[in-house]
Amino acid sequence: MEIKFSPGLHTLACACLFGLIVLCVGWELWWAPLRAGGTLMALKAVPLLFAVSGVLRRRIYTLQWVSMLSLLYLMEGVVRAWSDVSPVSAALAGLEAILALGLYLGAILYVRPAKRAARHG
Repeated sequence: MEIKFSPGLHTLACACLFGLIVLCVGWELWWAPLRAGGTLMALKAVPLLFAVSGVLRRRIYTLQWVSMLSLLYLMEGVVRAWSDVSPVSAALAGLEAILALGLYLGAILYVRPAKRAARHG
């Protein structure tokens, strides 16, 4: 049985992963850092960097764990969008939530056919 993967879902996962990395670094260093001049919060992008190679190579295991990791970024984005007093920071948090949700859905739905095939065969 041949497993059919969706290239569109892989593209979504890749785009959201790279967008999330750029957003995390830019947000905490230049656009709306917690303190003037940037903060070490930019290091929150580091775990995402470990996923880049595996996601680009369409590795099922990497796509599975990065989908779970993205939920942490989704959580942070929702909390900060709701609670940050700075409108710029709140908007960036909303974008983080959207990108994290896109990464989650793209990754988890991309691996779905492989998981079904493993279960049935």
